[in-house]
Amino acid sequence: MINSKYFFKGFISIRRIDSPAIALGCCFIAIGALLKNLGFSIQESIFSTLLTYALPGSLVMAESLLVGASLINIFLAVWLVNTRLYPMTVSLMPLLMHESQPRWKYYLSCHFIAVSAWLIMKSNYQSVEKENRIDYWIGIGTATWSVAIIGTIIGFISSEYLNKDIMIGLAIVNPVYFMCMMIGAMKTIQISTSVILGAFLGPAFYFISPEWCILYGGFVAGTIAYFVGEKK
Repeated sequence: MINSKYFFKGFISIRRIDSPAIALGCCFIAIGALLKNLGFSIQESIFSTLLTYALPGSLVMAESLLVGASLINIFLAVWLVNTRLYPMTVSLMPLLMHESQPRWKYYLSCHFIAVSAWLIMKSNYQSVEKENRIDYWIGIGTATWSVAIIGTIIGFISSEYLNKDIMIGLAIVNPVYFMCMMIGAMKTIQISTSVILGAFLGPAFYFISPEWCILYGGFVAGTIAYFVGEKK
């Protein structure tokens, strides 16, 4: 069973004023409004957020629908965009694994991997005993997932009052916040290495391949940072 003490401790960890959950909610307000403009019902919009729970994936899905892409093309596009979550999973799961916990918790919690939840967990995991971290993580994931759903509903209902400029502004809140949080989270050599190297390698790779410079820079910086290691 899930330890309710650590689940709720994780759940309420998003209530801080500097929590990335606030930025996440703003972004999904834009997603909710966008889905309504595309002709989605409120039930379909909520179901979309339940399944995707990732801003870039939701935006790619919406853009694909706008151009009339096939279902298989939409699936592949969303899947490719969300592959960025794999490195997050690889970096986070070893910090949560404990032999006393059943595997189903880890399978369940994989769905909660997202930038906002990942940032909160990476900033707080050392304050929780390793055997209880998975319950704490499930609490964080449930809370941020709920924020995304609530944001979608608010955006859907208030779409008539949101013009294009406001929607674009809301949509970029989370990426900007993520960048600021990554700089603020440079408390370990692993994170510091990835952020600093990424900032230099991205522009450097631009002169080699403008189309792929961000991917190459992030891949190389992240790989080097991964092998630098981190305290368990």
